[in-house]
Amino acid sequence: MIRVLGQYVPVKTVILAITESILIVLSVLLAAWIRFGSITEATWYLSRPYATSQIALVVIVCWLCLYYNEMYDLHVIARRSELVVRLMQALGTAVLLLALLYYFVPDLSLGRGVSAIATALTFVILLLWRLLVDEGKFFRPVHRVVIAGTGTSGIRLVREILALPELNIKVLGFLDETGKNIGKPLVNPGIVGGVADVEEFVHRERVDWVVLAFAERRGVMPTAELLRLKLSGIRVEDAHSLFEKLKGGVMLERLSPSWLVLSEGFRKDVLLMFTKRTLDVVISALALVIMAPAMLLASLAIVIESGMPVFFRQERVGLHGRNFSMLKFRSMRNDAEEGKAVWAAQNDTRVTRVGRILRPFRLDELPQLVNILRGDMSLVGPRPERPEFVQMLGEEIPYYHERHTVRPGLTGWAQIKYQYGSSVDDAKTKLEYELFYIKHLSLFLDLVIVFRTIQVVLFARGSR
Repeated sequence: MIRVLGQYVPVKTVILAITESILIVLSVLLAAWIRFGSITEATWYLSRPYATSQIALVVIVCWLCLYYNEMYDLHVIARRSELVVRLMQALGTAVLLLALLYYFVPDLSLGRGVSAIATALTFVILLLWRLLVDEGKFFRPVHRVVIAGTGTSGIRLVREILALPELNIKVLGFLDETGKNIGKPLVNPGIVGGVADVEEFVHRERVDWVVLAFAERRGVMPTAELLRLKLSGIRVEDAHSLFEKLKGGVMLERLSPSWLVLSEGFRKDVLLMFTKRTLDVVISALALVIMAPAMLLASLAIVIESGMPVFFRQERVGLHGRNFSMLKFRSMRNDAEEGKAVWAAQNDTRVTRVGRILRPFRLDELPQLVNILRGDMSLVGPRPERPEFVQMLGEEIPYYHERHTVRPGLTGWAQIKYQYGSSVDDAKTKLEYELFYIKHLSLFLDLVIVFRTIQVVLFARGSR
């Protein structure tokens, strides 16, 4: 596994993303050779003034289509039939997009002959490469892990590991603090030994990773043995830290303030926050201009169906716990809440017909670009909540108010990683992702979130 933005990514995913870009280039080069019949003429063709830009455009469009068709989600394309279908969809979309670009800018075109051959070659080469990677054990090394301790954090961590088979982590079992419960099932597998024998167990079972998940560390953690294992090259890591890297969230179970204080991250230097705010202003202003026709059409549709008002104003909690008025296109009936805050439900009957068009593609959120210009919100950050919910959730969920240490966002890490929240448990899970975002705050992470948000919006996922 490779660590990217504080989260582990399977080696296989990284290899595929890099090698497939190279293979697309090779497909174009091979197509030119086949089309012209000789290396000399193919070299002349590829040395033309715009050839490099033309090939780069093909690679970018093809890679984006592969990404947006979830070709790099190893859980989605576990079956070969799914692989073939999604590869055909991705390359078909790429051909249509390139044809559209070539129509408006003919100089970008590779030519019909080379394009047709390159399309066929790309499909065959990428499919063969995927099958080869799936068969090769080098691309899927198994990480052998033992959990030292039987605390709730370790149990939850193992459940998450079992739900992520693409990471190729094999959990050998738990080491009990007392050593008296060997054989007792916890998740899968159960208790396989005691923590006092951790060193012997690691060497006997060829363990790569020891994860600490003690319900109480004082008096039970074998510090000397763990230190020797660490110095011998064995990974020793806290369950909360590994959960963060695997899941992209900060696990709240038994999370101590000291972990938050001593862990890396949570930095907000002046240059970062200034640049983030500047980008918010520039991008939101441009987006308002570009989306003005769509916003006008949405306004007219709302008025025609259910009259005024067009906009829905709602109190939300922002930076440092200050309230502000958030704007939305009205997508529900005027009497939707009748003064009482209610969580949105699946197939909510309060949603209007226009709202059912606007909501799946998040078009009802466009007026929040004005909130971003005002400084109430940012393009990326935790989604703002109602004051009533904030008060209730703050009493039930630890560290809930830490989400207000940054400006709320139009989109965020929790929005692309989790479903729409409609309960306390959902809010708790979303907070875990929001704390991860605050911990690893960066412009590059913001860019990743925007990139992923486009995917969510295009496929209308997670809306209500």
